Amino acid sequence: MTQTVGIKDVARLAGVSVGTVSNVLNRPEKVSEHTRVRVRAVIDQLGFVRSETARQLRVGTSRILAILVLDMGNPFFVAVAKGAERAAREAGLGVMLCNSAGSTAEEAEYLSLFTEQRVRGVLLTPADATGGNVRTFARRGIPYVHVDRAVPADEGCSVSVDDVAGGTLAVRHLLAAGHRSVTYISGPMSLPQCRDRHTGALAALREAGLPETALRHVESARLDVASGIDAGARLLGLADRPTAVFCANDLLALGVLQAMYGAGVDVPGDMSIVGYDDIEFAAAAVVPLTSVRQPADAMGRTAARMLMEETGPDAEGHRHRSVVLQPELVVRSSTHAPAPRPSASRRPAPHDPAR
Repeated sequence: MTQTVGIKDVARLAGVSVGTVSNVLNRPEKVSEHTRVRVRAVIDQLGFVRSETARQLRVGTSRILAILVLDMGNPFFVAVAKGAERAAREAGLGVMLCNSAGSTAEEAEYLSLFTEQRVRGVLLTPADATGGNVRTFARRGIPYVHVDRAVPADEGCSVSVDDVAGGTLAVRHLLAAGHRSVTYISGPMSLPQCRDRHTGALAALREAGLPETALRHVESARLDVASGIDAGARLLGLADRPTAVFCANDLLALGVLQAMYGAGVDVPGDMSIVGYDDIEFAAAAVVPLTSVRQPADAMGRTAARMLMEETGPDAEGHRHRSVVLQPELVVRSSTHAPAPRPSASRRPAPHDPAR
């Protein structure tokens, strides 16, 4: 049988008290360097790993932050999680990363798990559009911060991006290039991000003096490449195909690009495409994507720091606030002015074999 090494074993072999070993682990500044080195050497020799559960029971706080993202298949959320993880590690905290996969039921299960584990706090992008899961979780007394979702300060802290401004940037760019036939491809409109980006797209039309009906809308069930391919196929079946497409995220845009490429439609010659998020794959696509960049790393870092502030020694002075970051447009090869379309009055002259 494998015998578990305890803190008393470390103290006995190092010739110090259990309290000194505890200080080396939790408050090293209280211990002389000579003693710290000796205790650390014994810890390494014995392979001692402290029990986080025991420590949590003793001091009443956890060293674990939980992150619950909407879709780990989306590199945007991976970047957000990396930013949060780095901020947590800098503060000596660990991270539990979970994926709701857009499922309300899975979200509820994870929130219950976080309660059972008594995590220090939670960063979450809600899947439940009604907010019911979050309201239930709020009653359990564990601090949380909304990520990529703006909420009023009286409902808690949040870090988001101005998606209305992002949608405006995307469609303003297409209109400035001369496009007048634009389609917005979104994920489920139950998601605030999809609604806000649509609102921004309409604002760009009004700004240009165009009616809102100038923007067609295709709603997809998911925000992934497969849904983008399906949306692209629907566009290919239209008699009056748009010259430009704005997608609610880069995965949709990459799917549309794949559908166009497979059908021999030139991008950007016959169709310009704008994505959203500016994930790493956007620049690496066969036709590098123009995209609205979200500061994902900054979003994760800011949210983690807000949560640590709320759960740290100065928590009594904490006040909820809503931080809204600004997006920026990154222009690449997938957009330019629309190609001229031949009209009935300007058809090519027939070939004259006598010439």
